[in-house]
Amino acid sequence: MWAGVLPAVTTKFTENDELDHAEMERCFSLQIEAGCDGLIVCGSLGEGPMLHVDEKLAVLKTAQGVAGNRPVLLTINEAATRDACSLAKAAAKAGANGLMVVPSPIYHTNPEETVATLKAVAAAGDLPIMIYSNRLAYRVDVTVPVMAELASDSRFMAVKESSDDIRRSTEIINAFGDRFDLLTGVDNLAYEALCVGAVGWVAGLVTAFPRETVAIYQLMKQGRREEALAIYRWFRPLLDLDVSTYLVQNIKFVEALAIGSNERVRAPRLPLAGERRQAAEKVVRDAMATRPEMPAF
Repeated sequence: MWAGVLPAVTTKFTENDELDHAEMERCFSLQIEAGCDGLIVCGSLGEGPMLHVDEKLAVLKTAQGVAGNRPVLLTINEAATRDACSLAKAAAKAGANGLMVVPSPIYHTNPEETVATLKAVAAAGDLPIMIYSNRLAYRVDVTVPVMAELASDSRFMAVKESSDDIRRSTEIINAFGDRFDLLTGVDNLAYEALCVGAVGWVAGLVTAFPRETVAIYQLMKQGRREEALAIYRWFRPLLDLDVSTYLVQNIKFVEALAIGSNERVRAPRLPLAGERRQAAEKVVRDAMATRPEMPAF
């Protein structure tokens, strides 16, 4: 059901810390125009935990307005299962095409609790679900045995695999075949994941470099691996900026340089400063100075 490049888009703010819908429309449109296959809003990169419920639904609506017939997923990353279920119901009412669900980012659930939480959200929203497995950021590992507990519920359609262990992708395919759509959620493992069978890429740096991200995916889909690898090698220093505690600040900074957006973040985050900012700027400037021509695909 879900394949291709699905940007985990950033949430844009005004100078007064309100939602900047005009800038989001512009930035989201760049993704669609470049050939991305949908949008995922209010995730980690979208600063979802920093948004009120009404803000999340407003961002969803803005994304829906530019996505055309492409799917728009709302991320569920609430601390309490009760609140996650409430948001899932609201998302369904608002016309979301699906949910990307993170088990509680505050309390680190055990496997039994993880299954119970995911099942509760699925029942509440009654929408297709992408399971977000990210044991590094959220300390909850949605393992193959956990997925086996969910496989009988057809609402669990996909897995965003972000364990940072490329072996997990093969383990999922070996265990379930094509039961789940397997998407990679780690930018600097994307080529490797596509090589071993992932059908999609929930991408971060795509928000600043959409054409290059889509090119890698499409070339891989066409079996043109060497061409994709050449772009990926150029892209790799930028992609490393996604795998960081500062991924939100990093990627918003890249957006400011590459597509003329802004780097406003919601506190307690602050924009990059000092040596960290200088290092990121060098990566971006070097990449833009050597930006490759995109092949036809």
